[in-house]
Amino acid sequence: MATSETVPFSKSGGLADVVGALSFALAKKDVNISVFMPLYGSIDSSKFNNAYEFNIPMLNKTQEVKILKQTLNNVTFYALQHPLFSDRMGIYGDTSFTPYVDNTTRFSLFCLATIELAKQLETDIIHCHDWTTGLIPYLVKQQKLTFKTIMTIHNLAYQGDYSKYDFLFSGIYPSPLCFTGKGELKRFNMLKTGIETADFISTVSPTYAKEIQEKELGCGLNELLKSRKNNLCGIINGIDVTEWNSKTDPNFTQHFSSEDARNKATLKAEVQAEYGLEVNPDIPLIGMISRLADQKGFYELLEGEDCALEEIAQKQKVQFLIIGTGDSNFENKLLQISERQPNVCVKILFSNRVAHRVEGASDFFLMPSRYEPCGLNQLYSLRYGTLPIARRTGGLADSIIDICENSQKGTGFLFDEMSRAGIIEVVTKAVAFFKDEKVHYLEAQRRAMNRDSSWTASALEYLKLYNAIFIGGER
Repeated sequence: MATSETVPFSKSGGLADVVGALSFALAKKDVNISVFMPLYGSIDSSKFNNAYEFNIPMLNKTQEVKILKQTLNNVTFYALQHPLFSDRMGIYGDTSFTPYVDNTTRFSLFCLATIELAKQLETDIIHCHDWTTGLIPYLVKQQKLTFKTIMTIHNLAYQGDYSKYDFLFSGIYPSPLCFTGKGELKRFNMLKTGIETADFISTVSPTYAKEIQEKELGCGLNELLKSRKNNLCGIINGIDVTEWNSKTDPNFTQHFSSEDARNKATLKAEVQAEYGLEVNPDIPLIGMISRLADQKGFYELLEGEDCALEEIAQKQKVQFLIIGTGDSNFENKLLQISERQPNVCVKILFSNRVAHRVEGASDFFLMPSRYEPCGLNQLYSLRYGTLPIARRTGGLADSIIDICENSQKGTGFLFDEMSRAGIIEVVTKAVAFFKDEKVHYLEAQRRAMNRDSSWTASALEYLKLYNAIFIGGER
């Protein structure tokens, strides 16, 4: 695995969770797996041991790098020690809004170092994650190496798109495959480079693999992805079922399961009281834990004076508990609505404890995403018997069965129209189901909790993919 971040060492988002969890799941299946990452200044290096030292030419200067290693749960983590990473605390920048100006150089160095480490380890397959690793498949082809490469796209919107002149700092021989556009519009694109040259491309859900081949969600690379559709697949992510376990969650005072979910109501009452909402088991509690951004549907949820959120809060006996940070305009409007509507509580914060408690206490979880490559919150919600209300896109479409379309197997509510009206309509359906179909609601809740959201099934899919690429077997 080549990645810019991975738990338990560095994390800015879901990428880190995926790489760490997948690696541990594969190790349990006797895969000899290593993870290579940069050693940022925020990582404690005291438990790492020296492994290798390399001299890597970049432009006219040779970069001296050290590779450290540490083994956890049968996975060896290798870390690149170099001032470009180790002298800085951030992964991509000092904050999420201020990327480092030399990221092209930083991650070109990381890709070059990956190749040297792979040679030392006699690697079979290099599994590259997201744009920061996009040069690796290109280097393998350029150097005529025997490694097989997989390029996994976690979110196509992030491509590592830079000035064409930035490529010069890598010291790597250029090719038209590395660029988008022409003339003055020509740009160096690290993710495109990986998509062009990897032996296989994967993404984090089957539906997203289809969506990114179309113009709407293709982010300018849809025609390239369509041309490679025979070497493109989607494998949905899993979650850590030991962390997300309603029987043992340390953030709960009472625990519950699909066999006996009575204490879920106790948790709901605790959370209602904690956040100043009326303690009433008959009022459906809708949770949202999200980055407050357009992608997550907050424009459609909050658009206009008589927005969808406020109309639902005014006209229906329902409660909303919204947790997150992000766009200040969304933050301010949510806070204003919460001041006017006693059944809407908004907290501008990020807290793992709060996330667990809200996921566990809520009756429904709202995810009106414009797009969602995989999504994790719907998997957490299913695990805790909290029925998702979500747009039919990406991993949401692949992991939720719509109750209105399949009453015997349904685990949530899906909608298609990305609009104020679409959100109001689907929430109205869910609230009516909770109030009028209580027995069927509890049956759906049990089905949701019994869904296998672990990494076991996903790891098996990746194993099939590895075998197909390396051995020539069937996937």
